[in-house]
Amino acid sequence: HLDTVADMLGKQFPKVKAMLLEAKEDLTAFADFPHQHWKKIQSTNPLERLNREIKRRSDVVQVFPNTAAVSRLATAVLVELHDEWIVFPRRYLSTESMDGLYPDTGTNLSNTTE
Repeated sequence: HLDTVADMLGKQFPKVKAMLLEAKEDLTAFADFPHQHWKKIQSTNPLERLNREIKRRSDVVQVFPNTAAVSRLATAVLVELHDEWIVFPRRYLSTESMDGLYPDTGTNLSNTTE
């Protein structure tokens, strides 16, 4: 579909066509994943939630003594979120659909415990 869109736009906007074709691999990277993942991959909601949480925590402190202090706070938020994702019973991407990503390896993520 990208080639079709690029050809249609290329008649009037040749630079846009060149730009789309140059970025084709990046624009279609999601297609390597199972179809049921596409909607979640295209969403920036988890990233926006993370940024809001970092902002909320940094608003409490207001003034940081140095850049290392900001890095420590952001790292603490990331570690906390990682811990939540490990123990949270519901997964963002199901283990069954993740198993389909690597069918030849024999790795079964739905039986893996961390």
